[in-house]
Amino acid sequence: MRLRRNGLFAVMVVLAGTGVGVSSATPVPGGDVQGRTESVYASSSPVTSVVSSVVTLSAPLPPGTPPHPAACDTVSYLRWRSADGPRSSADADRVLVAQPGVFEGAGAFESVARNTVSRAAELGSHIEFWALDRRSNCMEDHTGVRAALRSGSFDTAADYYFHGAEAEGRRFAGVAEGAATAWLRDQGLEQTLRDEYDVLRAEFPDPAVRKRKVVCGGHSLGGFVTGYFAEWDFDGDPATTEDAGYNQCSGYFALDTTISAGLSLRGLQVPELPGPIAAVVEGISLQLDTALPVLRLPAVINPETTNLLALAGLAARLNPDGVNDLVRRLPDNLNIAATLRTLLSQDAGIFATGVPDVRDLNATNEAVLGAILDDNSQPFGFLQTSVGFVGGGPVGPKSFPVPDAVAHSPLAMGMFGDAPKVSPTVFAPGTVYRWLDYDDIAALTTPEARPYTSPGSEVTAIAELARDLSEPPLDFTEWYFPTRLSLDLQQTAAPSFARNHIHLDGVNRNPILTFRGSGGIPVADSGSPRDEVIELPGYNHIDVLTAAARQNNGQPEVVSTRLAEFATRSDE
Repeated sequence: MRLRRNGLFAVMVVLAGTGVGVSSATPVPGGDVQGRTESVYASSSPVTSVVSSVVTLSAPLPPGTPPHPAACDTVSYLRWRSADGPRSSADADRVLVAQPGVFEGAGAFESVARNTVSRAAELGSHIEFWALDRRSNCMEDHTGVRAALRSGSFDTAADYYFHGAEAEGRRFAGVAEGAATAWLRDQGLEQTLRDEYDVLRAEFPDPAVRKRKVVCGGHSLGGFVTGYFAEWDFDGDPATTEDAGYNQCSGYFALDTTISAGLSLRGLQVPELPGPIAAVVEGISLQLDTALPVLRLPAVINPETTNLLALAGLAARLNPDGVNDLVRRLPDNLNIAATLRTLLSQDAGIFATGVPDVRDLNATNEAVLGAILDDNSQPFGFLQTSVGFVGGGPVGPKSFPVPDAVAHSPLAMGMFGDAPKVSPTVFAPGTVYRWLDYDDIAALTTPEARPYTSPGSEVTAIAELARDLSEPPLDFTEWYFPTRLSLDLQQTAAPSFARNHIHLDGVNRNPILTFRGSGGIPVADSGSPRDEVIELPGYNHIDVLTAAARQNNGQPEVVSTRLAEFATRSDE
Protein backbone atom coordinates (compact mmCIF):
# COMPACT_ATOMS: atom_id res chain seq x y z
CA MET A 1 0.00 0.00 0.00
CA ARG A 2 1.30 3.44 -0.86
CA LEU A 3 1.55 6.12 1.75
CA ARG A 4 -1.47 8.41 1.80
CA ARG A 5 -1.52 11.08 -0.90
CA ASN A 6 -4.07 13.61 0.24
CA GLY A 7 -3.78 17.13 1.57
CA LEU A 8 -1.72 20.21 0.89
CA PHE A 9 0.33 22.73 2.72
CA ALA A 10 -1.85 25.34 1.14
CA VAL A 11 -0.08 28.63 0.58
CA MET A 12 3.47 27.55 -0.23
CA VAL A 13 2.68 24.85 -2.78
CA VAL A 14 -0.04 26.70 -4.63
CA LEU A 15 1.88 29.97 -4.81
CA ALA A 16 5.12 28.16 -5.36
CA GLY A 17 13.15 40.97 30.52
CA THR A 18 15.72 39.34 32.38
CA GLY A 19 18.25 38.29 29.90
CA VAL A 20 18.35 34.61 30.83
CA GLY A 21 21.60 33.26 29.48
CA VAL A 22 19.81 31.56 26.62
CA SER A 23 22.53 32.13 24.07
CA SER A 24 25.34 30.94 26.28
CA ALA A 25 26.09 27.31 25.49
CA THR A 26 27.77 24.50 27.37
CA PRO A 27 29.70 22.07 25.14
CA VAL A 28 28.77 18.41 25.42
CA PRO A 29 31.18 15.62 24.51
CA GLY A 30 30.44 14.37 20.99
CA GLY A 31 31.07 10.72 21.68
CA ASP A 32 32.57 8.68 18.86
CA VAL A 33 31.06 10.68 15.98
CA GLN A 34 33.80 12.58 14.18
CA GLY A 35 32.99 16.19 13.35
CA ARG A 36 30.12 16.33 15.86
CA THR A 37 29.62 19.20 18.29
CA GLU A 38 26.85 19.66 20.85
CA SER A 39 26.10 22.57 23.14
CA VAL A 40 23.41 22.81 25.80
CA TYR A 41 21.43 26.05 25.74
CA ALA A 42 19.45 27.56 28.59
CA SER A 43 15.74 28.34 28.40
CA SER A 44 13.23 30.31 30.43
CA SER A 45 10.63 27.59 29.84
CA PRO A 46 8.73 26.44 32.96
CA VAL A 47 9.32 22.88 31.74
CA THR A 48 12.60 22.42 33.59
CA SER A 49 12.77 18.62 33.40
CA VAL A 50 14.07 18.73 29.81
CA VAL A 51 17.62 19.45 28.61
CA SER A 52 17.91 21.22 25.27
CA SER A 53 20.96 21.37 23.03
CA VAL A 54 22.04 22.17 19.50
CA VAL A 55 23.94 19.47 17.60
CA THR A 56 26.04 20.09 14.48
CA LEU A 57 27.55 17.40 12.26
CA SER A 58 30.18 17.82 9.58
CA ALA A 59 28.57 17.00 6.20
CA PRO A 60 30.33 18.57 3.19
CA LEU A 61 28.13 19.31 0.21
CA PRO A 62 28.81 17.32 -2.99
CA PRO A 63 31.60 18.37 -5.37
CA GLY A 64 30.38 20.90 -7.91
CA THR A 65 28.18 22.75 -5.44
CA PRO A 66 28.46 26.52 -6.09
CA PRO A 67 30.56 28.54 -3.62
CA HIS A 68 28.98 28.67 -0.19
CA PRO A 69 29.93 29.52 3.42
CA ALA A 70 31.97 26.91 5.26
CA ALA A 71 29.23 26.76 7.90
CA CYS A 72 26.93 25.30 5.25
CA ASP A 73 29.03 22.14 5.03
CA THR A 74 27.28 21.00 8.19
CA VAL A 75 23.83 19.83 9.22
CA SER A 76 22.29 20.82 12.55
CA TYR A 77 19.38 19.88 14.73
CA LEU A 78 17.93 20.74 18.12
CA ARG A 79 17.85 17.92 20.65
CA TRP A 80 15.58 17.68 23.68
CA ARG A 81 16.01 14.91 26.27
CA SER A 82 14.84 14.17 29.79
CA ALA A 83 17.06 15.64 32.49
CA ASP A 84 16.66 12.39 34.44
CA GLY A 85 17.29 10.20 31.41
CA PRO A 86 20.42 8.93 29.67
CA ARG A 87 22.87 11.44 28.21
CA SER A 88 23.45 9.28 25.14
CA SER A 89 20.79 9.02 22.45
CA ALA A 90 21.78 5.39 21.98
CA ASP A 91 20.32 4.68 25.41
CA ALA A 92 17.04 6.54 24.88
CA ASP A 93 13.86 4.49 24.58
CA ARG A 94 12.77 6.25 21.39
CA VAL A 95 13.82 9.27 19.32
CA LEU A 96 11.29 11.40 17.44
CA VAL A 97 12.87 13.17 14.43
CA ALA A 98 10.95 16.05 12.87
CA GLN A 99 11.17 17.87 9.54
CA PRO A 100 10.13 21.56 9.66
CA GLY A 101 7.52 23.22 7.49
CA VAL A 102 7.98 25.94 4.91
CA PHE A 103 9.79 29.07 6.17
CA GLU A 104 10.24 27.18 9.43
CA GLY A 105 13.34 26.32 11.42
CA ALA A 106 14.07 23.78 14.11
CA GLY A 107 13.16 26.24 16.88
CA ALA A 108 9.50 26.00 15.90
CA PHE A 109 9.34 22.64 17.73
CA GLU A 110 10.53 24.06 21.07
CA SER A 111 7.22 23.75 22.93
CA VAL A 112 5.87 20.51 21.51
CA ALA A 113 9.28 18.86 21.95
CA ARG A 114 9.67 19.90 25.60
CA ASN A 115 6.12 18.93 26.44
CA THR A 116 6.39 15.56 24.68
CA VAL A 117 9.67 14.59 26.35
CA SER A 118 8.34 15.70 29.74
CA ARG A 119 5.07 13.82 29.30
CA ALA A 120 6.90 10.64 28.25
CA ALA A 121 9.02 10.82 31.40
CA GLU A 122 5.82 10.99 33.44
CA LEU A 123 4.79 7.78 31.68
CA GLY A 124 8.06 6.15 32.72
CA SER A 125 9.91 6.40 29.40
CA HIS A 126 12.96 8.49 28.43
CA ILE A 127 12.56 9.61 24.85
CA GLU A 128 14.23 12.32 22.81
CA PHE A 129 12.88 14.79 20.28
CA TRP A 130 15.09 16.06 17.44
CA ALA A 131 14.09 18.93 15.14
CA LEU A 132 16.11 19.14 11.93
CA ASP A 133 17.26 22.42 10.43
CA ARG A 134 17.69 22.95 6.69
CA ARG A 135 21.18 23.85 5.46
CA SER A 136 19.99 27.19 4.11
CA ASN A 137 19.67 28.43 7.69
CA CYS A 138 23.46 28.45 7.96
CA MET A 139 23.39 31.91 6.35
CA GLU A 140 21.20 33.47 9.02
CA ASP A 141 22.68 35.93 11.49
CA HIS A 142 21.20 35.58 14.99
CA THR A 143 23.91 37.67 16.64
CA GLY A 144 21.62 40.56 17.54
CA VAL A 145 18.98 38.32 19.12
CA ARG A 146 21.58 36.41 21.16
CA ALA A 147 23.20 39.61 22.37
CA ALA A 148 19.83 41.12 23.34
CA LEU A 149 18.89 38.05 25.35
CA ARG A 150 22.09 38.48 27.32
CA SER A 151 21.80 42.23 27.80
CA GLY A 152 18.07 42.11 28.53
CA SER A 153 17.50 45.10 26.22
CA PHE A 154 15.70 45.00 22.90
CA ASP A 155 17.75 48.01 21.83
CA THR A 156 20.76 45.71 21.50
CA ALA A 157 19.07 43.78 18.69
CA ALA A 158 17.44 46.82 17.07
CA ASP A 159 20.73 48.71 16.94
CA TYR A 160 22.51 45.69 15.47
CA TYR A 161 20.01 44.90 12.70
CA PHE A 162 18.79 48.41 11.88
CA HIS A 163 21.51 50.90 12.81
CA GLY A 164 24.88 49.30 12.09
CA ALA A 165 25.86 48.80 15.74
CA GLU A 166 28.36 46.12 16.72
CA ALA A 167 27.45 43.06 18.79
CA GLU A 168 29.64 40.12 19.75
CA GLY A 169 32.46 41.65 17.73
CA ARG A 170 30.60 41.80 14.41
CA ARG A 171 28.24 43.99 12.41
CA PHE A 172 25.17 42.90 10.51
CA ALA A 173 26.04 42.51 6.83
CA GLY A 174 22.44 42.53 5.66
CA VAL A 175 20.51 39.69 4.09
CA ALA A 176 22.21 37.50 1.49
CA GLU A 177 21.21 38.07 -2.11
CA GLY A 178 22.36 37.34 -5.66
CA ALA A 179 25.48 35.21 -6.03
CA ALA A 180 25.59 34.57 -2.28
CA THR A 181 22.42 32.48 -2.56
CA ALA A 182 23.16 30.73 -5.88
CA TRP A 183 24.26 27.55 -4.11
CA LEU A 184 20.71 27.05 -2.81
CA ARG A 185 19.59 26.00 -6.30
CA ASP A 186 20.84 22.50 -5.40
CA GLN A 187 19.21 22.37 -1.97
CA GLY A 188 16.11 20.53 -3.01
CA LEU A 189 14.33 17.37 -2.01
CA GLU A 190 17.18 14.94 -2.64
CA GLN A 191 19.70 16.87 -0.52
CA THR A 192 17.12 17.41 2.24
CA LEU A 193 16.39 13.68 2.41
CA ARG A 194 20.08 12.82 2.29
CA ASP A 195 20.78 15.18 5.20
CA GLU A 196 18.18 13.46 7.40
CA TYR A 197 19.52 10.04 6.43
CA ASP A 198 23.10 11.08 7.17
CA VAL A 199 22.10 12.42 10.61
CA LEU A 200 20.41 9.13 11.49
CA ARG A 201 23.33 7.04 10.22
CA ALA A 202 25.87 9.14 12.10
CA GLU A 203 24.00 8.96 15.39
CA PHE A 204 22.77 5.36 15.00
CA PRO A 205 25.22 3.42 12.78
CA ASP A 206 23.37 0.14 13.29
CA PRO A 207 20.39 0.04 10.86
CA ALA A 208 18.52 -2.31 13.18
CA VAL A 209 18.68 0.34 15.92
CA ARG A 210 17.34 3.00 13.57
CA LYS A 211 14.47 0.76 12.55
CA ARG A 212 13.55 0.06 16.16
CA LYS A 213 14.29 3.36 17.88
CA VAL A 214 13.50 6.22 15.45
CA VAL A 215 10.05 7.71 14.82
CA CYS A 216 9.96 10.08 11.81
CA GLY A 217 7.58 12.94 11.14
CA GLY A 218 7.13 16.61 10.52
CA HIS A 219 4.94 19.67 10.54
CA SER A 220 3.20 21.05 7.47
CA LEU A 221 5.59 20.74 4.51
CA GLY A 222 7.66 18.41 6.71
CA GLY A 223 4.96 15.75 6.38
CA PHE A 224 5.45 15.57 2.63
CA VAL A 225 9.23 15.54 3.05
CA THR A 226 8.84 12.64 5.48
CA GLY A 227 6.57 10.87 2.99
CA TYR A 228 9.32 11.03 0.40
CA PHE A 229 11.87 9.95 3.01
CA ALA A 230 9.88 6.77 3.56
CA GLU A 231 9.77 6.13 -0.20
CA TRP A 232 13.43 6.89 -0.91
CA ASP A 233 16.07 4.31 -1.77
CA PHE A 234 19.30 5.90 -0.56
CA ASP A 235 21.69 3.55 -2.38
CA GLY A 236 19.64 3.40 -5.57
CA ASP A 237 19.75 -0.40 -5.59
CA PRO A 238 16.27 -1.96 -5.51
CA ALA A 239 17.80 -5.33 -4.59
CA THR A 240 18.75 -4.06 -1.14
CA THR A 241 16.35 -2.67 1.45
CA GLU A 242 18.62 -1.75 4.35
CA ASP A 243 19.05 1.75 2.90
CA ALA A 244 15.37 2.22 2.04
CA GLY A 245 13.74 5.09 3.91
CA TYR A 246 10.94 2.96 5.33
CA ASN A 247 13.55 0.90 7.16
CA GLN A 248 14.92 3.92 9.00
CA CYS A 249 11.82 4.53 11.14
CA SER A 250 9.51 2.50 13.34
CA GLY A 251 6.55 4.82 12.76
CA TYR A 252 5.52 8.27 11.55
CA PHE A 253 3.82 11.35 12.99
CA ALA A 254 2.14 14.15 11.06
CA LEU A 255 1.57 17.55 12.69
CA ASP A 256 -1.25 19.24 10.75
CA THR A 257 -0.09 17.55 7.57
CA THR A 258 -0.04 14.10 6.04
CA ILE A 259 2.79 11.64 5.53
CA SER A 260 2.51 11.69 1.74
CA ALA A 261 4.95 11.33 -1.15
CA GLY A 262 3.35 13.68 -3.64
CA LEU A 263 0.80 16.42 -3.16
CA SER A 264 -2.88 17.08 -3.63
CA LEU A 265 -5.07 20.16 -3.49
CA ARG A 266 -7.36 19.86 -0.49
CA GLY A 267 -7.94 16.17 -1.09
CA LEU A 268 -8.04 16.40 -4.91
CA GLN A 269 -5.28 14.10 -6.09
CA VAL A 270 -2.60 15.63 -8.32
CA PRO A 271 -1.74 12.81 -10.75
CA GLU A 272 1.78 11.85 -11.67
CA LEU A 273 2.88 13.13 -15.06
CA PRO A 274 4.13 10.81 -17.79
CA GLY A 275 7.93 10.64 -17.96
CA PRO A 276 8.47 12.87 -21.04
CA ILE A 277 6.15 15.58 -19.74
CA ALA A 278 7.69 15.36 -16.28
CA ALA A 279 11.12 15.94 -17.83
CA VAL A 280 9.91 19.14 -19.50
CA VAL A 281 8.29 20.36 -16.28
CA GLU A 282 11.44 19.61 -14.32
CA GLY A 283 13.55 21.56 -16.82
CA ILE A 284 11.31 24.60 -16.49
CA SER A 285 11.38 24.30 -12.71
CA LEU A 286 15.17 24.18 -12.63
CA GLN A 287 15.34 27.34 -14.74
CA LEU A 288 13.02 29.08 -12.29
CA ASP A 289 15.07 27.82 -9.35
CA THR A 290 18.29 29.13 -10.87
CA ALA A 291 16.73 32.55 -11.37
CA LEU A 292 15.15 32.61 -7.89
CA PRO A 293 16.99 30.22 -5.52
CA VAL A 294 15.31 31.73 -2.43
CA LEU A 295 11.51 31.69 -2.31
CA ARG A 296 10.50 35.26 -1.54
CA LEU A 297 7.58 37.61 -2.04
CA PRO A 298 7.62 41.44 -2.26
CA ALA A 299 6.23 41.66 1.28
CA VAL A 300 5.47 39.47 4.34
CA ILE A 301 7.55 36.51 3.11
CA ASN A 302 11.19 37.36 2.40
CA PRO A 303 14.48 37.24 4.36
CA GLU A 304 14.09 40.71 5.88
CA THR A 305 10.56 40.21 7.13
CA THR A 306 10.83 36.63 8.37
CA ASN A 307 13.49 37.85 10.80
CA LEU A 308 10.92 40.33 12.14
CA LEU A 309 8.96 37.49 13.73
CA ALA A 310 11.97 36.57 15.84
CA LEU A 311 12.36 40.23 16.79
CA ALA A 312 8.66 40.52 17.65
CA GLY A 313 9.03 37.49 19.90
CA LEU A 314 12.18 38.98 21.41
CA ALA A 315 10.46 42.27 22.27
CA ALA A 316 7.55 40.43 23.89
CA ARG A 317 9.94 38.11 25.71
CA LEU A 318 12.12 40.89 27.18
CA ASN A 319 9.50 43.57 27.85
CA PRO A 320 5.96 42.21 27.41
CA ASP A 321 4.24 45.38 28.68
CA GLY A 322 6.51 47.81 26.85
CA VAL A 323 4.84 49.78 24.06
CA ASN A 324 5.82 49.33 20.39
CA ASP A 325 9.48 48.49 20.98
CA LEU A 326 9.68 46.78 17.59
CA VAL A 327 7.29 48.84 15.48
CA ARG A 328 8.89 52.19 16.31
CA ARG A 329 12.36 50.91 15.45
CA LEU A 330 11.61 49.27 12.11
CA PRO A 331 13.30 50.68 9.00
CA ASP A 332 11.20 52.91 6.77
CA ASN A 333 11.28 51.06 3.45
CA LEU A 334 8.73 49.70 0.98
CA ASN A 335 9.07 46.09 2.12
CA ILE A 336 8.46 46.88 5.79
CA ALA A 337 5.65 49.32 5.00
CA ALA A 338 3.87 46.85 2.74
CA THR A 339 4.31 44.06 5.26
CA LEU A 340 2.86 46.08 8.15
CA ARG A 341 -0.06 47.24 6.04
CA THR A 342 -0.77 43.70 4.80
CA LEU A 343 -0.77 42.24 8.29
CA LEU A 344 -2.38 45.04 10.28
CA SER A 345 -4.67 47.11 8.00
CA GLN A 346 -8.31 46.95 8.97
CA ASP A 347 -9.59 47.48 5.43
CA ALA A 348 -8.45 48.03 1.85
CA GLY A 349 -8.59 51.80 2.24
CA ILE A 350 -6.04 51.82 5.06
CA PHE A 351 -3.81 49.44 3.11
CA ALA A 352 -3.93 51.61 -0.02
CA THR A 353 -3.49 55.01 1.62
CA GLY A 354 -1.57 54.24 4.77
CA VAL A 355 -4.03 56.45 6.69
CA PRO A 356 -4.16 56.00 9.59
CA ASP A 357 -0.60 54.74 9.76
CA VAL A 358 -0.54 51.35 11.48
CA ARG A 359 2.72 52.41 13.15
CA ASP A 360 0.75 54.99 15.12
CA LEU A 361 -1.30 52.35 16.90
CA ASN A 362 -0.27 52.10 20.55
CA ALA A 363 0.11 48.50 21.69
CA THR A 364 2.20 46.52 24.12
CA ASN A 365 4.89 44.26 22.75
CA GLU A 366 2.75 41.22 23.54
CA ALA A 367 -0.20 42.81 21.72
CA VAL A 368 1.97 43.47 18.66
CA LEU A 369 3.07 39.83 18.59
CA GLY A 370 -0.51 38.69 19.09
CA ALA A 371 -1.77 40.95 16.29
CA ILE A 372 0.82 39.49 13.91
CA LEU A 373 0.09 35.79 14.55
CA ASP A 374 -3.28 35.34 16.28
CA ASP A 375 -6.05 33.75 14.22
CA ASN A 376 -8.36 36.72 14.88
CA SER A 377 -6.00 39.08 13.07
CA GLN A 378 -3.30 37.24 11.05
CA PRO A 379 -4.80 36.92 7.56
CA PHE A 380 -3.00 33.79 6.37
CA GLY A 381 -3.92 30.40 7.81
CA PHE A 382 -0.43 28.89 7.70
CA LEU A 383 0.83 31.60 10.08
CA GLN A 384 -2.02 31.49 12.61
CA THR A 385 -2.05 30.61 16.29
CA SER A 386 -4.88 30.66 18.82
CA VAL A 387 -3.03 32.76 21.35
CA GLY A 388 -5.69 34.92 23.05
CA PHE A 389 -7.36 38.18 22.12
CA VAL A 390 -6.67 41.90 21.95
CA GLY A 391 -7.87 44.12 24.78
CA GLY A 392 -7.44 47.63 26.16
CA GLY A 393 -9.49 49.39 23.51
CA PRO A 394 -12.33 49.02 21.00
CA VAL A 395 -12.06 46.66 18.03
CA GLY A 396 -14.00 46.27 14.78
CA PRO A 397 -14.31 43.74 11.98
CA LYS A 398 -11.21 43.38 9.82
CA SER A 399 -11.94 43.02 6.10
CA PHE A 400 -8.41 43.09 4.65
CA PRO A 401 -7.01 41.29 2.71
CA VAL A 402 -10.41 39.59 2.27
CA PRO A 403 -13.71 39.86 4.16
CA ASP A 404 -14.66 36.97 6.41
CA ALA A 405 -17.43 35.92 4.02
CA VAL A 406 -14.86 35.33 1.30
CA ALA A 407 -12.16 33.93 3.62
CA HIS A 408 -14.54 31.26 4.92
CA SER A 409 -15.96 30.28 1.54
CA PRO A 410 -15.07 26.95 -0.14
CA LEU A 411 -13.14 28.82 -2.81
CA ALA A 412 -10.62 30.02 -0.21
CA MET A 413 -9.68 26.39 0.57
CA GLY A 414 -8.89 27.33 4.17
CA MET A 415 -6.02 29.63 3.19
CA PHE A 416 -7.24 32.34 5.58
CA GLY A 417 -8.27 30.19 8.55
CA ASP A 418 -11.74 29.93 10.03
CA ALA A 419 -11.72 32.58 12.80
CA PRO A 420 -13.44 35.97 12.35
CA LYS A 421 -10.95 38.80 11.98
CA VAL A 422 -10.85 41.97 14.10
CA SER A 423 -8.67 45.04 14.30
CA PRO A 424 -8.11 47.86 16.81
CA THR A 425 -9.93 51.02 15.78
CA VAL A 426 -8.45 53.80 17.95
CA PHE A 427 -5.11 55.45 17.10
CA ALA A 428 -5.05 57.90 20.01
CA PRO A 429 -2.10 58.37 22.43
CA GLY A 430 -4.30 57.64 25.43
CA THR A 431 -5.35 54.21 24.19
CA VAL A 432 -2.84 51.38 24.59
CA TYR A 433 -3.93 47.98 23.39
CA ARG A 434 -2.75 45.01 25.44
CA TRP A 435 -2.96 41.26 25.05
CA LEU A 436 -5.40 38.92 26.80
CA ASP A 437 -3.69 35.56 27.23
CA TYR A 438 -5.17 32.24 26.11
CA ASP A 439 -6.18 31.30 29.68
CA ASP A 440 -7.63 34.67 30.74
CA ILE A 441 -11.07 33.10 31.00
CA ALA A 442 -12.83 36.16 32.42
CA ALA A 443 -11.61 38.41 29.60
CA LEU A 444 -12.32 35.89 26.85
CA THR A 445 -15.96 35.59 27.91
CA THR A 446 -16.77 39.32 27.93
CA PRO A 447 -19.35 40.65 25.44
CA GLU A 448 -16.53 42.34 23.47
CA ALA A 449 -14.64 39.09 22.94
CA ARG A 450 -17.51 36.62 22.76
CA PRO A 451 -18.46 37.22 19.08
CA TYR A 452 -14.92 36.41 18.01
CA THR A 453 -13.46 33.84 20.38
CA SER A 454 -13.95 31.61 23.42
CA PRO A 455 -11.68 29.87 25.95
CA GLY A 456 -12.15 26.57 24.14
CA SER A 457 -10.63 27.95 20.95
CA GLU A 458 -7.53 29.50 22.56
CA VAL A 459 -4.66 27.09 23.15
CA THR A 460 -1.25 28.87 23.03
CA ALA A 461 0.24 31.14 25.70
CA ILE A 462 1.57 34.46 24.39
CA ALA A 463 4.69 34.26 26.59
CA GLU A 464 5.45 30.78 25.32
CA LEU A 465 5.08 31.91 21.72
CA ALA A 466 7.47 34.80 22.40
CA ARG A 467 9.97 32.41 23.97
CA ASP A 468 9.77 29.95 21.06
CA LEU A 469 10.35 32.70 18.52
CA SER A 470 13.43 34.16 20.19
CA GLU A 471 15.28 31.73 22.46
CA PRO A 472 16.32 28.60 20.53
CA PRO A 473 19.72 28.92 18.79
CA LEU A 474 18.16 27.55 15.58
CA ASP A 475 15.28 29.88 15.01
CA PHE A 476 11.54 29.47 14.51
CA THR A 477 11.30 31.30 11.19
CA GLU A 478 13.49 30.58 8.19
CA TRP A 479 15.07 33.46 6.30
CA TYR A 480 16.17 31.59 3.18
CA PHE A 481 13.71 28.91 2.10
CA PRO A 482 15.15 27.14 -0.99
CA THR A 483 12.80 27.39 -3.95
CA ARG A 484 14.13 24.10 -5.27
CA LEU A 485 12.52 22.17 -2.41
CA SER A 486 9.03 23.50 -3.13
CA LEU A 487 9.44 22.82 -6.85
CA ASP A 488 10.66 19.27 -6.27
CA LEU A 489 7.73 18.42 -4.02
CA GLN A 490 5.35 19.14 -6.90
CA GLN A 491 7.08 16.70 -9.25
CA THR A 492 6.47 13.17 -8.08
CA ALA A 493 7.70 11.73 -11.40
CA ALA A 494 10.69 14.01 -12.03
CA PRO A 495 13.34 12.09 -13.99
CA SER A 496 16.03 13.03 -11.46
CA PHE A 497 14.03 11.15 -8.81
CA ALA A 498 13.42 8.00 -10.83
CA ARG A 499 16.43 6.06 -9.54
CA ASN A 500 15.69 6.65 -5.87
CA HIS A 501 11.94 7.16 -5.55
CA ILE A 502 10.16 3.90 -4.80
CA HIS A 503 6.52 3.18 -3.99
CA LEU A 504 5.58 1.13 -1.00
CA ASP A 505 3.18 -1.18 -2.80
CA GLY A 506 3.22 -4.53 -1.06
CA VAL A 507 5.24 -3.23 1.90
CA ASN A 508 3.85 -3.64 5.40
CA ARG A 509 4.54 -0.04 6.28
CA ASN A 510 4.87 1.51 9.71
CA PRO A 511 1.98 3.11 11.66
CA ILE A 512 1.12 6.79 11.19
CA LEU A 513 -0.22 9.12 13.88
CA THR A 514 -1.80 12.20 12.31
CA PHE A 515 -2.90 15.39 14.07
CA ARG A 516 -5.34 17.62 12.21
CA GLY A 517 -5.94 21.18 13.32
CA SER A 518 -9.20 23.08 12.92
CA GLY A 519 -9.67 23.72 9.21
CA GLY A 520 -6.61 21.60 8.41
CA ILE A 521 -6.06 19.53 5.31
CA PRO A 522 -8.39 16.54 4.82
CA VAL A 523 -7.05 13.17 5.90
CA ALA A 524 -8.53 10.10 4.26
CA ASP A 525 -8.93 6.77 6.03
CA SER A 526 -5.82 4.78 5.19
CA GLY A 527 -7.57 1.49 5.88
CA SER A 528 -4.83 0.44 8.28
CA PRO A 529 -5.84 -0.35 11.87
CA ARG A 530 -2.38 0.80 12.97
CA ASP A 531 -3.04 4.39 11.82
CA GLU A 532 -4.91 7.04 13.78
CA VAL A 533 -6.12 10.56 13.01
CA ILE A 534 -6.64 12.93 15.93
CA GLU A 535 -8.80 16.01 15.40
CA LEU A 536 -7.75 19.17 17.27
CA PRO A 537 -10.68 21.58 17.71
CA GLY A 538 -9.48 25.13 18.32
CA TYR A 539 -5.95 24.45 17.07
CA ASN A 540 -4.61 26.43 14.14
CA HIS A 541 -1.66 25.50 11.97
CA ILE A 542 1.04 26.79 14.33
CA ASP A 543 -0.79 25.69 17.51
CA VAL A 544 0.14 22.06 16.95
CA LEU A 545 3.70 23.19 17.76
CA THR A 546 3.12 25.88 20.38
CA ALA A 547 0.07 24.86 22.44
CA ALA A 548 0.47 25.22 26.20
CA ALA A 549 1.06 22.12 28.31
CA ARG A 550 -2.16 22.72 30.27
CA GLN A 551 -5.29 23.65 28.33
CA ASN A 552 -8.35 25.68 29.34
CA ASN A 553 -10.39 22.51 29.84
CA GLY A 554 -7.97 21.54 32.61
CA GLN A 555 -6.50 18.70 30.57
CA PRO A 556 -2.92 18.12 29.38
CA GLU A 557 -2.15 19.33 25.88
CA VAL A 558 -3.30 16.76 23.30
CA VAL A 559 -0.49 16.70 20.73
CA SER A 560 2.38 16.21 23.15
CA THR A 561 0.38 13.74 25.25
CA ARG A 562 -0.57 11.53 22.32
CA LEU A 563 2.90 11.82 20.76
CA ALA A 564 4.43 10.65 24.04
CA GLU A 565 2.04 7.70 24.17
CA PHE A 566 2.78 6.86 20.53
CA ALA A 567 6.54 6.95 21.14
CA THR A 568 6.41 4.90 24.32
CA ARG A 569 4.03 2.15 23.28
CA SER A 570 5.45 -1.34 22.89
CA ASP A 571 6.37 -2.66 19.47
CA GLU A 572 3.58 -4.64 17.87
